[in-house]
Amino acid sequence: MKKLLMTAMLFAASVGLMKAQTVQRQVVEEGGTGPFKSEVVGDASCPGFTVYRPQNLKEVVAQKGSLPVIVYANGACFNNNVEMRLLLSEVASYGYVAAAIGPYDEADVMAQWRGVLKSAYPETKGEVIMANGEKILPLTVEEKKAREEQQAKQREQALKNAKKGKKQPAAPVFSTYPKMLLEVLDWLTEQNATSGSEYYHCLDLDHVAAMGQSCGGAQVLGVAYDPRIKTCVMLNTGIGDMEMMGATKENLKNLHQPMFYMIGGPADIAYANAQKDYERIADNIPVVMLNSKDGHSGTYYEKYGGNYAKAVIKWLDWQLKGRVGQSALFLDDEYLKMKFPEWQGVRKNF
Repeated sequence: MKKLLMTAMLFAASVGLMKAQTVQRQVVEEGGTGPFKSEVVGDASCPGFTVYRPQNLKEVVAQKGSLPVIVYANGACFNNNVEMRLLLSEVASYGYVAAAIGPYDEADVMAQWRGVLKSAYPETKGEVIMANGEKILPLTVEEKKAREEQQAKQREQALKNAKKGKKQPAAPVFSTYPKMLLEVLDWLTEQNATSGSEYYHCLDLDHVAAMGQSCGGAQVLGVAYDPRIKTCVMLNTGIGDMEMMGATKENLKNLHQPMFYMIGGPADIAYANAQKDYERIADNIPVVMLNSKDGHSGTYYEKYGGNYAKAVIKWLDWQLKGRVGQSALFLDDEYLKMKFPEWQGVRKNF
């Protein structure tokens, strides 16, 4: 009898540990511009991920019903999602629960983006104003020259090392992998079905999007075969003829859902690969590609995630919530020209 009681107690304890338990939280940009102010949370039962969701989740669900889900993979396949914090917070404020690869982190978003923009200023942009009002200027002639000289020295040293037979430093090992997107989706599914969980009956798991930026887009392609994923949002990304995170152009054959590519125009390092992807996607897969002049860094550093966040929300509202009126940005050239005159759009299979 004691043995049975101990077993029962251990089982109860293990079930308790499975329940979502928010241990960290923050509010970014007053919770976004949407009708449901958002928050960023870290969960003890899922420490490798960060969740973006409406505040007072249960109240929102009681009012609007269960919320669609987004799983997100980071640029450079980093194990950190701070650089997409403004966009994901903004999306969540419109009634979405997004789980992003990378543990909860309270790092300064603007400090992160300042370095990114300085190293890859999109020459097609007139100016770059960050969410905190700070203006980022392109590298000066002197700064560019200094950087080029440093890069030349590094190449020269690498050549000398190669001649001497010295081994080059090993390439960094990525700490994330594509199936993390499915693992966190499994966790959300479990939480949605677990009585007492913060997410119990809060999630609409029939409407799930996979979203990734740059290298994260390759991770999305790697799991896009999963039937639970109803649409993919591909930000500044394209596989082209490369192999990245185990994904290749062959993964395009596994697509079964509508695809949205948001690319930064010819200044975007992903531009050429994205064009190849668009052409190669099968004729039965609806796909839209919008191109801005923002380069590889999009508008993620701008207030509320900038225009990229607006486009992402419209796509998700259309694809996951059935709001057909939001489709105009993707299907109506005149509407696109009116809203974003510098953007170019193409579509097929609609």
